[in-house]
Amino acid sequence: MEPYQMKTISQYHQVLEIAKPEHPLVSVISMDDFKPPAGNSRINVVFDFYVISLKRNFEGKIKYTYGQQAYDFDEGVMFFIAPKQVFSFDADHDYKTSGWMLLVHPDFLWGTPLAKTIRHYEFFDYSANEALFLSEKEETTIGGIAQLIKQEYHANIDKFSQGLIVAQIELLLQYCDRFYNRQFLTRKISSHQILNRVEEMLEGYFNSDDLIQKGLPTVQFIADTLNISPTYLSALLKALTGQSTQQHIHEKLIEKAKEKLSLTDLSISEIAYALGFEHPPSFSKLFKSKTNLSPLEFRATFN
Repeated sequence: MEPYQMKTISQYHQVLEIAKPEHPLVSVISMDDFKPPAGNSRINVVFDFYVISLKRNFEGKIKYTYGQQAYDFDEGVMFFIAPKQVFSFDADHDYKTSGWMLLVHPDFLWGTPLAKTIRHYEFFDYSANEALFLSEKEETTIGGIAQLIKQEYHANIDKFSQGLIVAQIELLLQYCDRFYNRQFLTRKISSHQILNRVEEMLEGYFNSDDLIQKGLPTVQFIADTLNISPTYLSALLKALTGQSTQQHIHEKLIEKAKEKLSLTDLSISEIAYALGFEHPPSFSKLFKSKTNLSPLEFRATFN
């Protein structure tokens, strides 16, 4: 089924059969107005604008195309969609939901610093099982900012309006960034399970023939195996350990390199090839950058 293409906020209002937006480039709408087209249980939509949504009591299943993971909906759950991402969901015709949705067209941000920095907020790249779960207090904070945005564009538009709304959007995103970081720490069981799986995966990979046959594992490979996005995985590991996924890969690599350098008589080139490097100088450069010693210098410390 071809996705619905939502090019403008006004078009989306029309599809939802609600009043035209007060402002063509920014809108806060109630989720009580969100209804799927009749006759469809699976809806696919591509938005040409940012969608920031807080939902409660959702009875359907929501998926992004990345990973095809279903949201675990609960009270106060947020998710974030960037322009051109495909958003899909399954719902029967008796479903109910509440909450709100903030729509922001990129043109509204044009000429402001946020136009360049908004995609730096990594949650716009998160896969669907990575929704933001809010406490009641956090939900009140976020909802209050959304209402301020709505009040501002409902008032008489003047030369201050865009700057004030953009500042409020950025404040909302900064709070969400803080709350995501909190989520990494408070949902420790789930987070540490992912960390343990990463460690087990790297250990198995480095002890198998995969290194020689496939080369070093990539961040994308690990994320795909875990069915989560690379940005979410690195952010989670960074919050738990201070190291990104790539740094975890390199740590495991250096550990295995030290083992081979100290316990075997293999040449530096043989060790490099065994660790998945096509070019031994690349291995030596990485090893020295991590240990301040060349592979030969490290081996010499055991003689």
